[in-house]
Amino acid sequence: DDGIEARAIAATCQNSYTHSRTAYEKTRGFMAWDSKRPVRWRRLLTEWAVVMVFMLIVTTFFTSNRSAGSYAAVLIGGSIYPLFGWVLAKFGYQRTSLKEQRERAAAAAAAKRAAAAPTIAGRPKPAPTRRTSTGPSQRPKKVRR
Repeated sequence: DDGIEARAIAATCQNSYTHSRTAYEKTRGFMAWDSKRPVRWRRLLTEWAVVMVFMLIVTTFFTSNRSAGSYAAVLIGGSIYPLFGWVLAKFGYQRTSLKEQRERAAAAAAAKRAAAAPTIAGRPKPAPTRRTSTGPSQRPKKVRR
C-alpha cells in the first residue's frame, strides 16, 4: 500500500476533492432539511398578518376591482408566505429581528471602542523628531522693541 487514496490524484482539469459529500457541504455552508428545526410561528404569522393587512388596504383603496374574488386571491396568495417561511426555517434560515440587529451593532461598537481605547490612552509619547521638535509653534517668539 502506497498510502494514496484511490482517485486522490486527479488528471488535468479534474476535481481532486475526494472527501465525503457531507464534509464538503459543511465547508461550503450547505444547510440540509432538518424536520427537528424549530419554526418561530408567532413571528412568522405576525409578519404574515402585517403583509395581509397591507395588501387588503391596497386592494380596498387603490384598485377599482373590489369583488370577492380579488380578496380571495389576496388571501390565497398570502397563504404562500407562511408556507415559504416554514420551508426556509426547516432549511435553517432564521431572519434576525430589528432588536437582534441593534444588539449586535451595539456589541460590535462596544468591542471596537474597547479595543481602540487602550491603544490611544496607553500609547507612549513618541520621541521628538526634526518634524515635531522644531517649527514656528515650538520656538519662542521674539519680542519687538
